[in-house]
Amino acid sequence: QVHLVEFGGGLVQPGGSLRLSCVASGSIRRVDSMDWYRQAPGGQRELVAGGNTYYADSVKGRFTISRDNAKRTVYLQMNSLKPEDTAVYFCNAQIVAAYMVTGREYWGQGTQVTVSS
Repeated sequence: QVHLVEFGGGLVQPGGSLRLSCVASGSIRRVDSMDWYRQAPGGQRELVAGGNTYYADSVKGRFTISRDNAKRTVYLQMNSLKPEDTAVYFCNAQIVAAYMVTGREYWGQGTQVTVSS
């Protein structure tokens, strides 16, 4: 079994900051990638930050993705938050399970981020 769990969502005022975490656990041979997506109400799921270099235009200069390979954890530091950042944020990872030869995609359950005064 492989699990992805996100932490750190909540309610924050415009201009504030939040740090999301996503931890991969279980019978894992290798974690190949960990990215962040989000889905706003009525919208499609979109890639927010991936690898170490990709950022959606809407978050460039405000969000930073980082990864701790030893802890199988990816972080998303979100600064200068705006109401339009309100969404459910999902962790996505390509993981090779311990009992498998090839990897597959896993999703976390999502964590709600609400930016409102």
